Amino acid sequence: MHKVFAAFAVGLLARAPIATAQQSEPMAVVRQFVDAFNKGDVPAVLAACAEQTVIIDEFAPFVWHGAGSCGKWASDYDADAKTNGITEGSVTLGKALHVDIAGDHAYVVVPADYAFKLKGKPVKETAALLTVALRKEAAHWRITGWSWAKNQVR
Repeated sequence: MHKVFAAFAVGLLARAPIATAQQSEPMAVVRQFVDAFNKGDVPAVLAACAEQTVIIDEFAPFVWHGAGSCGKWASDYDADAKTNGITEGSVTLGKALHVDIAGDHAYVVVPADYAFKLKGKPVKETAALLTVALRKEAAHWRITGWSWAKNQVR
């Protein structure tokens, strides 16, 4: 019995690095997206998105979908930020809670904080959740949907 258990344990451990390497690919795209947002690099934000993306975020109109939706969201984010006096927006990701992969689809859930200035005063949304769906297109993962669930604002 001990030999069977030991063989099973070795088999699981042998698979762990493969799962971690596979999981890092979708997470790298999520980080690329967030890093580009933090730099204000709209072309890099768009490069992380599939042409057809569904987005749910905390400002009106709250949902974007269809062709070019990432670009439309970016434009609406900028307009909302200007209207409300939001500057220096920056997202910090925590450790992923889930990176699930099924063939050419992936699901990522990661805690995040959003820091910004509101009319010059520092504000921070803490313990938000960024949930992302991705699809592998050719050799690259692309975001096909994401949502932001804010938690606390300080």
